[in-house]
Amino acid sequence: MLDIKWIRDNAAALDAALSKRGADAQSATLISLDEARRAVVQKAQDMQSRRNAASKEIGAAMGQKNMELAEKLKAEVAAIKVDLPAAEEEERRITAELNDALSRIPNIPLADVPVGRDENDNVVARVTGDKPRWNHPAKEHYEIGEALGWMDFEGAAKIAGARFTILKGQLARLERAIGQFMLDTHTMEHGYTEVQPPLMVRDDAMYGTGQLPKFAEDLFRTTDDRWLIPTAEVPLTNLVREQILEHDALPLRLTALTPCFRSEAGSAGRDTRGMLRQHQFNKVELVSITDAQSSIAEHERMTECAETVLKKLGLHFRTMTLCTGDMGFGSQKTYDIEVWLPGQNTYREISSCSVCGDFQARRMNARYRDRADKAVKFVHTLNGSGTAVGRALIAVMENYLDEDGSITIPDVLLPYMGGLKKIEKAS
Repeated sequence: MLDIKWIRDNAAALDAALSKRGADAQSATLISLDEARRAVVQKAQDMQSRRNAASKEIGAAMGQKNMELAEKLKAEVAAIKVDLPAAEEEERRITAELNDALSRIPNIPLADVPVGRDENDNVVARVTGDKPRWNHPAKEHYEIGEALGWMDFEGAAKIAGARFTILKGQLARLERAIGQFMLDTHTMEHGYTEVQPPLMVRDDAMYGTGQLPKFAEDLFRTTDDRWLIPTAEVPLTNLVREQILEHDALPLRLTALTPCFRSEAGSAGRDTRGMLRQHQFNKVELVSITDAQSSIAEHERMTECAETVLKKLGLHFRTMTLCTGDMGFGSQKTYDIEVWLPGQNTYREISSCSVCGDFQARRMNARYRDRADKAVKFVHTLNGSGTAVGRALIAVMENYLDEDGSITIPDVLLPYMGGLKKIEKAS
């Protein structure tokens, strides 16, 4: 959430930033709401002040035996007591309206973010590794998995409907190995602390990281008004909500391997074959909580941590700087890592790493005490995929496909596979 004080002082800058994101100007509406809020706050304060002053005047009038004045003042106080609750209710209503409007405004892009409309305007930051060269044709992951007998979409559809997958046997073990490998890499080499968070959260947690109120249709809700997490970013980032951290505790670096749940409400007709876009999938999430000065450098570090996973897996990928029109709601700047999928003959996103500044922290009231001036300031938050486990499985399947249809297991995963070196057809 943006600071209304900043908006009042930087109205043109806000509207220019929203224009870069392809959104309409909002400063006039927000400032108008804030003016109305300020007016009703002042009205309530004036009424309270007058009530207090009149109460004192009643005592003075009675001391002077001026009963007529005392009765007049009592009537004035009684009228204020009747009118004040209405003014206070009006203040609450306008404040809620202002906060709701503010909660729907996206974050301000950093100055070095390329301006553009959509994914076609994203910019390649770097390309890593080489595409595989074979003498046999490439295949898509679902062709490979079904031929091996370890991937079942029809069975999943019977149980749960579309956009679910059943993995079995060797392929299920390979996915588990990929997730464990990622966790070990981030905890043992990159300094992240592993967390096992709740998979269901309350409204305020979703609000804190920006999923609510704007993106409710993308989420799954339980019958007792909790939400299934769309990403472990939500519970991990909310671990610092409503706290004042000591500066020396920063940065906090947290990671979790969890199932994630998304309704894919806007994805009708997209990626309907296979397991690229699922209602349920596993992902290793990275979250960092930093001070205001360190977040930009932490963003580069986090992205490198995610890239390291793909380097270790021997996968070809490119890192993209997202343009203003393609960034997420809460992001100041985002890098997408896109892995090469030979079966599709294209790159597909496997990780997205974003720096959010204090945008989420304001929604969560998450702060730290600056060691230099002892002032209490909002933390900066970052999140990234480190990476999506299912998409990493797809990439391994397609990039390590052998001519006979088996899958060679990357060396880095062998310690997790119990002696298995190839994924072969189910007997």
